[in-house]
Amino acid sequence: MGSFSIWHWLIVLLVVLLLFGSGKISTLMGDLATGIKSFKKNMKEEDASLAESAPPAAQPPAGSIQGPAAGQQGQQAHASSSRPAA
Repeated sequence: MGSFSIWHWLIVLLVVLLLFGSGKISTLMGDLATGIKSFKKNMKEEDASLAESAPPAAQPPAGSIQGPAAGQQGQQAHASSSRPAA
């Protein structure tokens, strides 16, 4: 009783075909496919336009030190300041 047999589905399909006809169903499916293709096309165009208009990556401030040399310079400055005055 919980699920329908194959005969139930065949009767439902027959009723749907009689109500709508095969021409209307194929037209409806064609329109649905056209809508999906249009949606995908617009999504690709939107992604491309967002990529073109994206701002450039943020640049670090001019006074900041970058790269491995920064760690070495910082260690040298710390080492020289920790030496006792002679």
